[in-house]
Amino acid sequence: MTPTLIALVGFALWTIALTVLIGGTRAYIAQTTDKAPNTFAASGDDVGGFSQRLARAHANCCENLPVVAAILLSVQVSGMHALSDPLAPWILVARMLQSVVHLASTSVPAVFIRFGLFLVQIVLLLVIALRALTAG
Repeated sequence: MTPTLIALVGFALWTIALTVLIGGTRAYIAQTTDKAPNTFAASGDDVGGFSQRLARAHANCCENLPVVAAILLSVQVSGMHALSDPLAPWILVARMLQSVVHLASTSVPAVFIRFGLFLVQIVLLLVIALRALTAG
């Protein structure tokens, strides 16, 4: 597997890990409180705190995975993955760090850090896409 595909699969696995964490958190809440397992809001608004941040971090991954996949798969399938191989792993690192910061805090500094990490991903994706389009 190329670094581009490893980064893409890693992004998908990170999204799955957050999904499993949501399930575990909700199972714990259901077991330790009177909250029925079928009453959780998808947004996490009904439980707040960490669970709400977890739901948003997961949603952010789900929202961005199609864009990341479209660009990285296009470059890979067209045989131009040499353009993305050095950058794609950094997209995954920035995404994982963004999620961890999201889970840790919603303070103003944390929001700025999250946004900075999101911008890193966007800039890297734009660089990859533009390189591929101009090389193609």
